[in-house]
Amino acid sequence: MKKHQIILASSLIFTLLFYNESVGVNLAIFGLFLTCLISYSFQDRSVDRLHLVLVITSVLSCLAFAWYGDAASFFAMAMSILFLQFKTQDSQLKIIQIFPLVFLNAFATLGRVFIFTQWLPERKIHNNFTKKLVAYFIIPTIFLVVFFAAYSFGSTHFSSLLTDYTLDLDIVQVILIGLLGFYISFSFWNYWVPEVCYEKNEMLNNDFTNAAEIKNQQTFSFLDLDFERKSGEITLALLNFMLLVFIVTYNYEQFFEVVKKSNLSADTHERVNSVIFSIIMAVGLILFYFKGGFNFDKKADNLKKLAKIWIVLNGLLIVSTVIKNSEYIAIQGLTYKRLGVYAFLILAIIGLFFVFLKITKQKTNAYLANQMVWYFYGTVLICSFVNWGSLITSYNISVNKCVEPIFLSSLNFNDEARREYFSKNHLDGQLEEINREQLIDGYQNKPFLSKALYYEFMNNK
Repeated sequence: MKKHQIILASSLIFTLLFYNESVGVNLAIFGLFLTCLISYSFQDRSVDRLHLVLVITSVLSCLAFAWYGDAASFFAMAMSILFLQFKTQDSQLKIIQIFPLVFLNAFATLGRVFIFTQWLPERKIHNNFTKKLVAYFIIPTIFLVVFFAAYSFGSTHFSSLLTDYTLDLDIVQVILIGLLGFYISFSFWNYWVPEVCYEKNEMLNNDFTNAAEIKNQQTFSFLDLDFERKSGEITLALLNFMLLVFIVTYNYEQFFEVVKKSNLSADTHERVNSVIFSIIMAVGLILFYFKGGFNFDKKADNLKKLAKIWIVLNGLLIVSTVIKNSEYIAIQGLTYKRLGVYAFLILAIIGLFFVFLKITKQKTNAYLANQMVWYFYGTVLICSFVNWGSLITSYNISVNKCVEPIFLSSLNFNDEARREYFSKNHLDGQLEEINREQLIDGYQNKPFLSKALYYEFMNNK
């Protein structure tokens, strides 16, 4: 299929799926359609392992969205299909470029759609059948519609030949949905990659391509390499000492000081925020000093050792935060935010590991970004597959922590465990429970294409 045919076919499918429907199973079906069309259109590239993995994750994330229909599964599906399209059509470009390109094309499409030569075929018609279709059907139909509209204004009985019949079709909605579908399809199949992305792609490589030229480059024009190296050693030595003191005081406050239960939540959040800031600054500092020359400087052994100590100390800080978050959960129960802290800390550990590899294997700063994009994507995928609401509810009920009706009713996809707990504890009449059941009834009464399948398989209370 040619590009314009794919765009128009995708627009038509989108319109059929979303007419008189809200977002639900229809979006998952559209995602599966795009996945299948990518695989069909680029069959020659389907032997690549990354392509096969992305096809599988795209299908699984579409199924997850059809089941849950929540934000996590939506982002997992969107990232999977966009990654698949990007790595299939522009496999030489680094995946991190997809984020600015999506943003850029969201606006560029509004103008590029009118550059017809980029996506429409040659206007001259060579096929006899097509000529007959245009000459004998399309042109007469256009004139017939125009003159019928003109004559209808002059005769009520003439206009009633068609106006007395009603068509159960919302033309305005069809047009708006069709335009949205065309906008999405055009942006997806005919996205624009500026030449600068290809020119600068080499800068995003994992390895230095001009190591010999980089060796003697200075970061600051007013500082010699020796002064800059010594400045880095002094900075990292002082920061290591300060971080060590912080770890000692941080752990003393967390595990040895008596904290009022009422202040536990606020204190924990403040400490986690300080750890998040520390990790971000730690990674930024390493990337600053090892962006170029010091990766290959034989005199920078002390700087590298201090940087590795800095990484290890930040790793210890993360471990102590994991322990504290676990203790906090044991006292207060599970919530989405507390699980989110785990997710961030795991990503932070992975990030520090790749920063360590960057120093030891003399990689570029882009190496860290290239690796972390995939781990972030993997995290989003896992979040979309797991029923965290049910997990939180089951754990909290088992330890009898954070089981207030208003909290349990605010969690998603925990309805079986919540109903059982409310029934056992005679909480069925709570306003939160009534509102939740009304919300479930609303989901179950939607048309099939607008449903989240999770609610379709639930029993009516």
